[in-house]
Amino acid sequence: MENANVLARYASICQQNGIVPIVEPEILPDGDHDLKRCQYVTEKVLAAVYKALSDHHIYLEGTLLKPNMVTPGHACTQKFSNEEIAMATVTALRRTVPPAVPGITFLSGGQSEEEASINLNAINKCPLQKPWALTFSYGRALQASALKAWGGKKENLKAAQEEYVKRALANSLACQGKYTPSGQAGAAASQSLFVSNHAY
Repeated sequence: MENANVLARYASICQQNGIVPIVEPEILPDGDHDLKRCQYVTEKVLAAVYKALSDHHIYLEGTLLKPNMVTPGHACTQKFSNEEIAMATVTALRRTVPPAVPGITFLSGGQSEEEASINLNAINKCPLQKPWALTFSYGRALQASALKAWGGKKENLKAAQEEYVKRALANSLACQGKYTPSGQAGAAASQSLFVSNHAY
C-alpha cells in the first residue's frame, strides 16, 4: 500500500508546517463492480491509510478525510437505492475511520450534481452513529450547472451565480440531512459527471 504511505508522509509534512492535511484516498468508479465490492475495497484502503497515518504519528484530530462514497461502478447494471449507498458508506467508515477524525469531506466521484446531493443527504440521515462531521468537497458536482449556464459569456454571469448558489444550498442542506429534492433539478444537475479513465 505505497499510496497509503505517501498519503501519510504528505500528512506529516503538512502538520510539521502548520497545515491541516486533507487525506484523499479514492476508489475510482470505473468498472462494473457492485456496492458490496466497493464497500469491501473502500474498507481495505481506509484501514491501510489509517495504519500508515498511525505509523507516521499523525495527529488525527488535525486531519480531514476526503474519501469516495461507497457506490457501484458506473458500468454496474444493478441499481442501488440512496439508502443502500448511505448504509454501505457509513458502515465502511465506522469500520475504519477513528472517531478522533473531526470531519469527512466526500468526493462526488463522477455522480451527477443531484445524485451527489441526494446521497450526501442519505448519508447524513443514516441511522447509524456517525462521530464525524459529514460534508462535501465537490468540484464538478458543485460547478457543472453554473459553468453550463455561464458558457463563458459575461451576460450569463447572474444565471451562473444563481445555479452555483442553488447547488451550494442543496449541499448545505444535505450536510444536515435536510435536503428534499424538488424534482425540478435542471438537465445539467441530473447529468452524470463520470469521465472514464479520468486522469487527475
